[in-house]
Amino acid sequence: MSNQKSDLVPNQIQIEIDEQVAQGTYVNLAIVSHSETEIVLDFIFLPPQAPKVKVKSRIVTSPSHAKKLLLALEDNIKKYEARFGKIELAPISQNEPKIGFYH
Repeated sequence: MSNQKSDLVPNQIQIEIDEQVAQGTYVNLAIVSHSETEIVLDFIFLPPQAPKVKVKSRIVTSPSHAKKLLLALEDNIKKYEARFGKIELAPISQNEPKIGFYH
């Protein structure tokens, strides 16, 4: 008979996700802000011509974790583009509000 604890790889955690979270939430806008000790990421779905929207999810993390996220995103985007081609960004319209991904 096998002992479950001995079957686990050291430093490995099991991650569970419930059905609702696994479905995901579509967003097309992120607002990033920070203080000295935290980075705040607000994720929003902005439909065309919407006068008002709500934040769908807010992530608050440390600057070091945010930098690790940045590196992971860069790595994944490189792998995505190597497989599927370059991701083209739409030109920024002068009439669009300067919110979200602008820097």
